[in-house]
Amino acid sequence: MKNVTITLDEKVAQWVRIWAAKHHSSVSRLVGELLEQRMREERGYETAMKQFLAARPVPLKSGGRYPARDELHDRKLLR
Repeated sequence: MKNVTITLDEKVAQWVRIWAAKHHSSVSRLVGELLEQRMREERGYETAMKQFLAARPVPLKSGGRYPARDELHDRKLLR
């Protein structure tokens, strides 16, 4: 375990002390859990991005041509 000093606004510090006490925890544990959760989320995102980028591209349509931008945004066709 590593000790870290953080600086909080007085109102935030008061709120987090009360919240931690109500949840039978400590401010230190709360901050540690929040940072660990953020680390896992970021690693999960990075892993998913690497998997996505490693996959071969899949054609959206087989054969034929894609519609032109003007055709897609022509409001007359929507009526």
